[in-house]
Amino acid sequence: MPLPTPAWTAVIPLRAGSKGLPFKNIRLLAGKPLYRHAVDQALQAGAQRVVITTDMPEVLTADLPAQVTLVERPPELAGDAVPMAPVLQHALRAAGCRGTVVLLQATSPLRRRIDIESALAVFAGGLFELVMSVTSADRGVLKWGTLQGNRFQPLSDPAHCFANRQSLPPVVRPNGALYVLSAERFVASGSFVSEHIGMVEMPAERSQDIDSLDDFERCEAALEAAHGD
Repeated sequence: MPLPTPAWTAVIPLRAGSKGLPFKNIRLLAGKPLYRHAVDQALQAGAQRVVITTDMPEVLTADLPAQVTLVERPPELAGDAVPMAPVLQHALRAAGCRGTVVLLQATSPLRRRIDIESALAVFAGGLFELVMSVTSADRGVLKWGTLQGNRFQPLSDPAHCFANRQSLPPVVRPNGALYVLSAERFVASGSFVSEHIGMVEMPAERSQDIDSLDDFERCEAALEAAHGD
């Protein structure tokens, strides 16, 4: 019997600045602003609350569902070089979040309800401090290494560097679509880093991230095709 899913809060970060595609978070995608896809996905998956952290006036003054809490992001956390960890920590504190939190990136609109529910189920098992979505990647990266002066330092098992690519173990990469974590732990640590990270795998077609106009148009075509089925 599956474990019951605890009450949870979705957090959606939205920043005004974007070099690849300006104002992408509020650009209309398949009939509604990009960020509203994440809001709707969260509510459809059962979020009791949705927290949006943003510096965008268009979002801060928008007519949104009653379950949505808006957190105005301070300028020092709105730059393009600011990592996600302090942004999330600020949002959790400002909104008084407790318990299970699902971080949803608005730029992953092809994520589905089942992806969120699967990640929550893994987190509810209690074995992991963080659960994140991943997708299949080229196993050839196991042959790679870092430079330390003129010394080659393998990224993994040195034997992988000389193995046939087909014989290497499968590899996945984070796709950035979602992360599940404990609000209390994250507020205390301010870091995603953990030795206990679980995962849920998403197919490549649902793992697309919007960074450019080409990405946007590709995701829009995929959504429109899905709605037409």
